[in-house]
Amino acid sequence: MRITEAARRLGTSPRMLRYRETLGLLPATRERGGHRRFGDAELRAVALALALEKRYDVGPAELAFGLRVLAEPEVQARVRELGERIGRLSAPPTRALDFEKEKAMRLLRRR
Repeated sequence: MRITEAARRLGTSPRMLRYRETLGLLPATRERGGHRRFGDAELRAVALALALEKRYDVGPAELAFGLRVLAEPEVQARVRELGERIGRLSAPPTRALDFEKEKAMRLLRRR
């Protein structure tokens, strides 16, 4: 379906769907003429994002940054450092935990 119908079904606007696409919150699926196409998978992804935003009182940009923190180890490290400095996070107890986390991230990236 096209963006107007997808927006109607999701209770949002085409403009908001375009914004979410630029943030990386939904895959850019286009047909030959350059029109965006939305299938069930895309609709479910946007619906999940909308539910997360509502539940945790965050906006699309904040959710996109959260995904970036999860996906990019350097960003994650800087955010963790900030959290430790301001007392919101405690420092990890051992380096073994960091090793296991890095190993898991490498395995996830291979998929």
